[in-house]
Amino acid sequence: MPDEHIPGKLIGAIVAVGSLAFIGILTETVMTVLFPQLMREFGIDTATVQWITTIYLLVVASTMPLSSYLNRKFRHRQLFVAAVVLAVLGSLIMIFGHAFPVILVARVIQGIGSGVATPLMINIILEQAPRTKVGRLMGVGSLVITVAPAIGPTVGGAISSILPWRAIFVIVIPVILLISLPVGLTCIEQRRPTEEAHLNPLQFVAIVLSLCGLVMFLNQTGVAISAAVAGGNAVSSAIVAAISLVVGLGSLAFFGWSSHRSFSPLIRLGWLRDPMVLLHLIAYMILPIVGIGFGYVITNLAQLSLGTSAFVAGALVLPGALVGAFFAPVGGMLYDRFGAVRPILGAFCAAICGPILLLAFSMRLTPVTLAGFYFIFGLGYSLGLSNIMTNALKHIDPVFMPDGNAVFNTGLQFGGAAGTALFSTILSMAQSGAGEEGSETFRHATAVGGGWTFATMIAIVAVAICCLAAAFRIGSKRR
Repeated sequence: MPDEHIPGKLIGAIVAVGSLAFIGILTETVMTVLFPQLMREFGIDTATVQWITTIYLLVVASTMPLSSYLNRKFRHRQLFVAAVVLAVLGSLIMIFGHAFPVILVARVIQGIGSGVATPLMINIILEQAPRTKVGRLMGVGSLVITVAPAIGPTVGGAISSILPWRAIFVIVIPVILLISLPVGLTCIEQRRPTEEAHLNPLQFVAIVLSLCGLVMFLNQTGVAISAAVAGGNAVSSAIVAAISLVVGLGSLAFFGWSSHRSFSPLIRLGWLRDPMVLLHLIAYMILPIVGIGFGYVITNLAQLSLGTSAFVAGALVLPGALVGAFFAPVGGMLYDRFGAVRPILGAFCAAICGPILLLAFSMRLTPVTLAGFYFIFGLGYSLGLSNIMTNALKHIDPVFMPDGNAVFNTGLQFGGAAGTALFSTILSMAQSGAGEEGSETFRHATAVGGGWTFATMIAIVAVAICCLAAAFRIGSKRR
């Protein structure tokens, strides 16, 4: 097959749209490393402050189911401009908001913008990329997004040491207006005609309720357990957790039932009957629990257990996340050349070694070993993650590509939201009743909680590897 040329405008469009998602994730990870400072500023605990991250990821996940409808109904350039407006508005509120609920509102607005931008970038790649370059360009798209978690903690730590933390939002507004906006308006092209798609509001409410219910279940379960360990009242949190689980699962079941019976569903789900694609989706949904949750765990473990500054804690994430992010296109190139099996399974067999080593050394970690073992995970994770989605979508009818894109991106963001909620819950459980922050008992308890999180990470990555191996076995039998 001849080597096809990648249009310059396509690269520009990917960078312009992806930069909006980049900024959203950047500001999310900036806030993560500042959790201890924010807890003191707003007078809140660990379980509360994590909502700055969780609510952003949850809103992104709730917005992404609309991407199939938006992609069919509106032109790419219209969606891009809407994402720009939301990103700027959210940043302005972050600058001038001085109450925790206002900060959460700003994160909701920014999450909607990222929820529009990220699937838009993937749809542009899938619609306009040369067939022989899809894996490579999906890797580039992953690079645009995954560099943000790499530099976010470092940026947050650096800014907090010399400037007020709100300065990051003063910086990103000119970047959006002077770089992303003009590049996008110049490079984004419309290759596919729009169509008369119809929004099913009942189905949208159902998917939002399901996502919110399941994340709230994780959060409130942790609050209840922490309260029980500390000898407090856990009944109300346990009741909320149970109700949230029922609402989440019930809404998800209703969404599936309604989509099957609807003439114009919000997302067409028939392609999920293919077990090979479904197994890819499960792996793609649970791996970000570890990948995104790692940023929270590393930065907070470094500060609350090892006693590092916010700047040092952020810098610990940088080597693994940054090198791993730049290897995402390499993973796409390996996929284009060797197919799916070896690049994906090899990458995650390497990635799982990171949390295994972290667990083994959990009670005697140093900043250097913490950064080094995370480096191993970050490299393998970035090499393999985007290839899972690429390979799954390759086995879907092109007509349903926007639906597959919506589901996979929703799963990615939900996994991230669940990971932050899950790991903050585990750390809160370990810290409960351990004394004041900074005390020796509190540091030891945080280290114990770190060990629990690393064990959980190993189990999650192992399940994902098993799902992928089973999917490849199905594909091999078909061939």
